[in-house]
Amino acid sequence: MSAAPVRLQLGHSPDADDALMFYALAAGKVDSEGIAFEHILKDIQTLNEWALDGRLEVSAVSVMAAVRIGDRYEVMACGASVGDNYGPIVVANEPLTPEQLDGERVAHPGQFTTAYLLARLFLPRAELVPVDFDAVFEAVKSGAARAGVVIHEGQLTYADAGLHQVMDFGVEWKRTTGLPLPLGVNVIRRDVPTDIRARAERALRRSIEYAIEHLDEALDHALGYARGLDRARAKQFVQMYVNAYTLDLGGDGRAAVRLLHERARELGLLPAAPGVVPV
Repeated sequence: MSAAPVRLQLGHSPDADDALMFYALAAGKVDSEGIAFEHILKDIQTLNEWALDGRLEVSAVSVMAAVRIGDRYEVMACGASVGDNYGPIVVANEPLTPEQLDGERVAHPGQFTTAYLLARLFLPRAELVPVDFDAVFEAVKSGAARAGVVIHEGQLTYADAGLHQVMDFGVEWKRTTGLPLPLGVNVIRRDVPTDIRARAERALRRSIEYAIEHLDEALDHALGYARGLDRARAKQFVQMYVNAYTLDLGGDGRAAVRLLHERARELGLLPAAPGVVPV
């Protein structure tokens, strides 16, 4: 007997790495186990805000958002964007040390992003200023901010804009914790029936496996979301964040999510009530 049909809204970013991992599912290349996924493409800050309201059944979110919504969503084992000794980068117009940013304005891509939590951890005396993720370069170059935290393709293109790296948060996280750095995860609402959650997770994992095994085909699709990257750098970027941890977060990945949850609570970034750890 075939599985009962069901519809789920699936939110993810219009970014090359998300486009790559969800390509096979959107194109009908893999078995969705009777689930009709409606793909909703929004920037990550919007998806984070929507998740706070429980708007979508399945969504990509920043880990910083995931630790706030553990009572409503659980983290899926697959679909994570994890950097192992690399991650969001702090850039400036000139070579600087992190200590030189004490008291200085540092642009970041939003308070619900993992990049913001990392900035609070590693630049504790900076003045953090939110801007759209694609406006960080301009904020730095114009002098509106002394430095900025870049995510997505900016991690590869900041030097093209004449900017200098101050710190790689992924390197600092690995040095201080010994763990990989989970930046984004897929979450599914806890009110989705258990059997459907399992079917959805298997379908998503098949899509990721297909992308890894048919990289050039999936990359052809992802290039439409690569925001100007040439094919070589787009391939470099997607392979940074569609990797073994994307197939399964694993023990280290889960431990890192729990540690980020703990750090956010220590910084007062979570509600006072204990809440539910999302993994």
